[in-house]
Amino acid sequence: MTTVESIRSAAPDRATTRARIAVSALFFTNGALFANILPRYPEIKTALELDNVGYGLAIAAFPAGAIAAALLSAVLIRRFGSARIAVFGTIATALGLLAAALSPTGILFAVALLCGGAFDAITDVAQNAHGLRVQRRYGRSIINSFHAIWSIGAVVGGGMAAAAIALQLPLGVHLGVSTAVFAAVALTALRFCLPGHDEEADAQAVAEPAEVASSVRRGVSPRIVLMVIALTLIAMAGAIAEDAGNSWATLYLSESLGAAAAIAPLGFIALVGAQFIGRMLGDGMTDRFGQRAVAVVGGLIAAVGMTLALIFPSVPGTIAGFAAIGFGIATLIPAAMHAADELPGLRPGVGLTVVSWLLRLGFLLSPPVVGFIADTHSLRAGLIVAPAAALVAVLLAGALAARTPR
Repeated sequence: MTTVESIRSAAPDRATTRARIAVSALFFTNGALFANILPRYPEIKTALELDNVGYGLAIAAFPAGAIAAALLSAVLIRRFGSARIAVFGTIATALGLLAAALSPTGILFAVALLCGGAFDAITDVAQNAHGLRVQRRYGRSIINSFHAIWSIGAVVGGGMAAAAIALQLPLGVHLGVSTAVFAAVALTALRFCLPGHDEEADAQAVAEPAEVASSVRRGVSPRIVLMVIALTLIAMAGAIAEDAGNSWATLYLSESLGAAAAIAPLGFIALVGAQFIGRMLGDGMTDRFGQRAVAVVGGLIAAVGMTLALIFPSVPGTIAGFAAIGFGIATLIPAAMHAADELPGLRPGVGLTVVSWLLRLGFLLSPPVVGFIADTHSLRAGLIVAPAAALVAVLLAGALAARTPR
């Protein structure tokens, strides 16, 4: 019996089980941290006297920081280990978001989000790398369960923010509590993560910048280039549609539709809640119908649901529309990343690294575009980018794998 077969046949030991719980806690924390500040963006926008364009540019600083720092993740992980980088990145992200909440000017708000986004990108890669270490010990796929737990964290974080708004808790107090609680959770999780540095197979899950450049210099076929472009656009489509709920749902419900302050965050909460359900069902649906069919149906659900919500605006209908977005796009980014990781002719980790890095352009471009349309027309018109992005994913779904006969 080979080593791999031995691992698969044996039940995980106590240390491995604890490590899985620890990684789950890190994913939960990562989802909850950002979700605590998102529903409070409208009051930050008001307090800093930002127009829609200024607001869109400011919040685009978060993904800009992520793009700048993401390719450094592999270097840090290989030197210090994925567990340490994930935990300390979590704490730095929390401090960046707290600084954003306390910023007295729009420029400082953007700078704080830039730093928070940089550390969030590093945390994201590191916690996924450590999740892969744990998965190898389990001998079966568990990585999608971590992403589902991230969605649970986002729902909890959004609920915390809604409660803080209802209780009229000052922004600094709310984010201070959030920072302290989740930093403590991350530090506690570090005690139960797997010790030592990552195995070579896990370290190669993400390529360093030099490895990406080496693959480009060696040359790749035009077909592979087109596939990488298509998969990147699918992932970006998912990011753009998701960002519509992250950045604008609360603002649209409160300012455009007149929802109460405690009700307005439900648009974002509905999106991440439905996204959690979609991810929990995603593995089974993908195994049965294939990545391509799931992406097409999901994209149509997102496009039709949000389009109807925009044509017939109401608070309940809009909340349902954001839920349709969350459910419909739930598998787009994971499917694109998985397909990129299996592209022939690329070194291990290169396709995944490129798509993971470039998909953040969706989060970067979406806020200022929506903000510009909102200032020149209306926020309702700006949110058309969400169903439009979902349709782009439908049109490009041919780049994803079809159902594989068993």
